[in-house]
Formats: sequence, structure tokens, C-alpha cells
Amino acid sequence: MDPEPPAEAPAGPSIDTARLETFADGVMAIAITLLILEVRVPGVAGPRFGHALIHQWPSYAGYAVSFLTIGVIWVNHHHMFKLIERTNHAFLMMNVVFLMTIAFLPWPTALVASSIRDPVARRPATLAYGLTLVALAVMFNVVWRYASGRGRLLAPSVSPTLIAQSRRGYAVGPVVYSVATLLAFTNPFISLSIFAALAVYWLLPGSGPRAS
Repeated sequence: MDPEPPAEAPAGPSIDTARLETFADGVMAIAITLLILEVRVPGVAGPRFGHALIHQWPSYAGYAVSFLTIGVIWVNHHHMFKLIERTNHAFLMMNVVFLMTIAFLPWPTALVASSIRDPVARRPATLAYGLTLVALAVMFNVVWRYASGRGRLLAPSVSPTLIAQSRRGYAVGPVVYSVATLLAFTNPFISLSIFAALAVYWLLPGSGPRAS
């Protein structure tokens, strides 16, 4: 009697989504690491060292705000993939573009930190930072709306009510970030304060949209 052939490992949706989640986690981890690399050690010593540390406060603030922003995105991305059970080529490419915007965030963060004291440069630097956050929020919505459209990539158990609630919740991000970015034309400090407040607010339990 011939032995039975070995069972093939399922190449199903869980493998596809696991690889995508691993890739996303890696990109976000690298982006967060790049943020701290922009916080330089002061090139002075002696009595001026303490003053130099304080003088770098924009780098600390930029690091904290961008770190929390990426952290909130990671949390929501994690919740999203609790509901997604398969992928396709279009969805993978959308995630590539989404992750590209995350990897870009350290640059405008450094730009704002280095330009905040310059009355001329701080406005375009704030606009660059804000537009990056708008792009992040838009791409997050694109990813979720594609996956949830007609339940395309979701588990069958996900309810239409949850999909609708999540869509409405996530749609707030692009609007709020766009308004805050436009305020940079009036006062960049107002825009930056709103970005910081949003990062802290959405970190709080129950304060933001969750796709779960």
C-alpha cells in the first residue's frame, strides 16, 4: 500500500496577512528608531552643556509627537488586521504606499525641529509636517476602505455596523490634520500644538476609532 502524500501547508490568507503585518511592524519600528537619531548629543562641554541640552527642546518635542503618532497608527493597524483575513495584489501595493508615508515622517520631524526658531522657515516646515500627516491619514483610510468595501478582504463575521462605524471614525483623521495644516498659514505654533494634542488624545483609551 502506497503511503499517503504529506499534507501541504495551507498557503491561505493567514500567511499572507502575517507577512504583511510583519513587514508593517518592521517599517514602523525603523521609522521610530530614525526619529531618535535626529536628537543629537550637544557638541559642547562644561558649563554650557546644560544650556545646550535645553536648547534642543524642539528635537525632544518632535520626537515625542511623531513617536506617539506612529504608535497610534500601529495600534489602529493592529486592530484593523484583527478583521482582515486575506490580501490581494492591490491591497499589498496600497500598504506599500501607506508604509512609505510612515517611513517619510522622520524627515519633516527633523525639518520642524531645526526650523522652529526661524520665523521664515517654520511655516514651510510645519506645512511639510502637516501634509505628511494628512497623507498618512488618507492612506490609512484608503487601506481600510479597500479592505472593508463589500467585505472584500474581511472575515465573514465582521458586521456592516462595525465597518460603517470604523469608516466614520477613521475619516476624522484627514479632516482634522488638513485643518491643522492650513492653520500654519496663520500661525505655525497653533498647527504644531494641534498635532501634539491629537497625538496625546488618540493615545488615551477609548478616545479614537478602532476597527475592532
